[in-house]
Amino acid sequence: MNEGRRAARRQVLQVAAKLLEEGGSEAVSTRAVAAAAGITAPALYRMFDDKDGLLAELAAYGFEMYLAEKREALALTPDDPVADLYRGWDLHVDFGVQHPAFYMLMYGTVQPGRRPPAADEAHALLVGLLGRAADAGRLRVPVEQATRVIHAATTGATLALIGEEPSERDLTTSARLRDTVIASVTTDPPAPSGSDLASRALALDAALETALTTGPPAAGAGTPLRDTETALLRDWLQRLAG
Repeated sequence: MNEGRRAARRQVLQVAAKLLEEGGSEAVSTRAVAAAAGITAPALYRMFDDKDGLLAELAAYGFEMYLAEKREALALTPDDPVADLYRGWDLHVDFGVQHPAFYMLMYGTVQPGRRPPAADEAHALLVGLLGRAADAGRLRVPVEQATRVIHAATTGATLALIGEEPSERDLTTSARLRDTVIASVTTDPPAPSGSDLASRALALDAALETALTTGPPAAGAGTPLRDTETALLRDWLQRLAG
């Protein structure tokens, strides 16, 4: 796609985003978007195929907005992985409350195997935060389990708040759930004596996961273990973590 077509496509998405924010997904008809963008319906179809294609692109556009806001905000917080989890929760909920139509499109219409790449990036951002917490000895459960718990809880809390009248929303509900959920998967920093065996086991397991998933190891890097030995070690570590 050349630069001109890419710019035209982006402009149409911006027009469609405005219609979505103002009137919800029902307002994003191909006819309405084409008229607002000043193009013909056939030109719109050539860009997005049909309304489903347009809505899929809008969901990806929403994830891009969400990621840009979240990365910028997290860059301003202290280098504390658990503090970042609290901040990340609040940013997620706030985005949903401020952009309910986008959030419903992004998280309320999810189908297995049809997530846009930007949704995978959002998921990877959470996994990265939890991986840092594990490396610091601050997780009490494996990263994968913590990811599922926090994702389910933040999504549920946000959808519940969106479903309420703005005048009746109580954001302390989200804060209480946040505190309970994050406390259930994190722990205090390991004692200087090194007696916190569970968190140290999880930290080593997270380090192994990073070594195995970050691509081909550099010279002298990686692990010297065979696949079966690595699997056995990770099993032991997860047992020690309880």
